[in-house]
Amino acid sequence: MSQREWIEKDFYKELGVSSHASADEIKKAYRKLARDLHPDANPGDTKAEERFKSVSEAHAVLSDPAKRKEYDEARRLFASGGFGQGGGGFNPGAGGFGQGGFDINDLFGGGGAAAGDGGLGDIFGGLFNRGAGGGGATRTTNRPRRGSDVETETTLEFREATLGVTVPLRLTSPSPCTTCHGSGAKPGTSPRVCPRCNGTGIVSRNQGAFGFSEPCDDCRGTGSIIDSPCEVCHGNGVTNRTRTITVRVPAGVSDGQKIRLAGQGEAGLRGAPSGDLFVTVRVRPDKVFGRNGDDLTLVVPVSYGELVLGTTVSVPTLEGRVGVKIPAGTADGRVLRVRGRGVPKRAGGAGDLLVTVKVAVPQKLDDPATEALKTYLEAEKASGFDPRAGWAGA
Repeated sequence: MSQREWIEKDFYKELGVSSHASADEIKKAYRKLARDLHPDANPGDTKAEERFKSVSEAHAVLSDPAKRKEYDEARRLFASGGFGQGGGGFNPGAGGFGQGGFDINDLFGGGGAAAGDGGLGDIFGGLFNRGAGGGGATRTTNRPRRGSDVETETTLEFREATLGVTVPLRLTSPSPCTTCHGSGAKPGTSPRVCPRCNGTGIVSRNQGAFGFSEPCDDCRGTGSIIDSPCEVCHGNGVTNRTRTITVRVPAGVSDGQKIRLAGQGEAGLRGAPSGDLFVTVRVRPDKVFGRNGDDLTLVVPVSYGELVLGTTVSVPTLEGRVGVKIPAGTADGRVLRVRGRGVPKRAGGAGDLLVTVKVAVPQKLDDPATEALKTYLEAEKASGFDPRAGWAGA
């Protein structure tokens, strides 16, 4: 796909949002479409697979604030005539280069050698060359381009997230075609250098005192021509492939946290590095434990007598059980701390287990228990104990 085709795509339409949609609206629209169109949910449906690919491509651009801004600016320049369509060439009056400091090379990181993206600057770098000979240097368009980053989600149980776990992830994303090994040419053949542009991907023409450059129509700006396209990828060099990778989720990961897996994203073109995979972790609540940072929280029911007289209760931990001593005279709702029995920390060690004691009041007592309680209340009064002494509402 040439860069002009890329810019002429309406990514907002692909996601079904307006051009003024917020980042949250774009994210929400993408997630819904990705769930509905995912190949796992539509086995054998090639139309859904192609739509899934288009939606993923749109999200990759619109979810990145910098890329979105430059994409919008590039489309505005095309719409206003800033770049000529066909024979129109460059129109200085329509807000071309130098108007507002926008550099179209930045759209794919073409301004820096490290990017290696083969961006729009490769096509339009010599667009406005002074002199009939087009004196500006031209750059090739068929350079390698780093693959896009890929995002996915995984849901873990509470204890898996706190202790760490290895999970398999099934991904469907663009990958180098295994038949042609990414060349786009039928096995046994190779792409040839475009004779019209000599492999540069652009052609120049003169108009008055100026020289103009535009994408080569013969090779669509790639610099090479494939006479016998690969029957699997149809000359693109890339196909959607489903793969399963094993991801090690570190101990202590929290809900909503992202894990970056370098080089596990979309494959790069023409031997360039792959993008990264970002896995967002969702954690299901636990029936027993809660979490406060690196500390685990736990509520243990106790009787009134246990608080008054003191006792030791056995409570669960992530990896077993531990005895917690309740001192005599402990108040209801007191938090007791057990050191080092919480969530493992990345730097080593672990948080604490915070045990809250909560009195369980019996709903019904038999006669002996009732009589014993009445006797206790009489004795309590006789001792001078008043639970409401000093209470502001007394």
